[in-house]
Amino acid sequence: MPTPWGERVLTRFPEDPRERLRAWDASDEYLLRHLAERHPSLSGTVVVVGDRWGALVTALAPHRPVQITDSWLGQEATRANLARNGAEPDAVRLLTTQDAPPDRIDVLLVRVPKSLALLEDQLLRLAPAVHADTVVVGTGMVKEIHTSTLNLFERILGPTRTSLAEKKARLIFCTPDPARGRPANPWPLRYTLPDGIGPVSGRTVVNHAGVFCADRLDIGTRFFLRHLPELRGPRKVVDLGCGNGVVGTAVALAGPGAEVLFTDESFQAVASAQATFQANGAPGRAEFRVGDGLSGVPDDSVDLVLNNPPFHTHQATTDATAWRMFSGARRALRPGGELWVVGNRHLGYHVKLRRLFGNSRVVASDPKFVVLKAVKR
Repeated sequence: MPTPWGERVLTRFPEDPRERLRAWDASDEYLLRHLAERHPSLSGTVVVVGDRWGALVTALAPHRPVQITDSWLGQEATRANLARNGAEPDAVRLLTTQDAPPDRIDVLLVRVPKSLALLEDQLLRLAPAVHADTVVVGTGMVKEIHTSTLNLFERILGPTRTSLAEKKARLIFCTPDPARGRPANPWPLRYTLPDGIGPVSGRTVVNHAGVFCADRLDIGTRFFLRHLPELRGPRKVVDLGCGNGVVGTAVALAGPGAEVLFTDESFQAVASAQATFQANGAPGRAEFRVGDGLSGVPDDSVDLVLNNPPFHTHQATTDATAWRMFSGARRALRPGGELWVVGNRHLGYHVKLRRLFGNSRVVASDPKFVVLKAVKR
């Protein structure tokens, strides 16, 4: 990645030599050029929010910034990219969206996230640390920045305007107004599930900002909940890519002897899953883990994996995450263990499952979704 201070070598995480997607885009470059021209000193506490693969903090490492991210993969990419580019081990302070932010922020740099809710939550959490002289600059691709994005900056921090577009990227400039009254933070959000979806019918869901379909049950999960397998006896179950944890909670409620592992690469998602599980008094043992799928889970140790895999990485459509999840499930499952997957029919997951497991069976389908089962032989 070219920067005003020289090139930086960056990769996504986990590193894959076949990966064609870059670890940065034109909005990262635009922001770094602006900082070099208008704010070369960057004095005080520099906070970078939503830095997707560590591109911004790697370039700004000499200023010892604080990175705040919701992504475990993004945080691991940052560590790797800092080391790759010769930064000191403690050059960047790494925080998650669940950690307490710094008490004072002198420079706030925001990589606009895909989720407007996550942006709202983060701006509200950071606003008390922002003062009248704080430099606030956001960045994103033109297709990511909408009137609603600008309205959030304006409503929470102060007067906001945008730059001209360069290479389909745009900057956001905000002048903080500490005297401005701020709305209460609505996150996390709680709502009641509908009837007709099995053990979690009428139960409570807790969603932290940024979790997929934060204010309602998405239709894919709704379909999955109607067709979950019956558990007989104690079983070790994984809710893989758990989101708000409603699937794993349904399993725990239906099979009190189950031991459920909730895992996701999003810190917000795992916090939501834990809150949902606890809000419903689900029986049995549960573990909540932020990480890369089933990495760290021993081979041949799991009876059942339930998965609704994402098919987007930020704005890019890709099956890399689903493939990694399926491969991890095959490794972690005991012989005879099962992977159950829900997905849009057009994604063709049955082909991938047959390649990995040698088998795939349709459990249920409708015009939009399909539930598939693969058994480890």
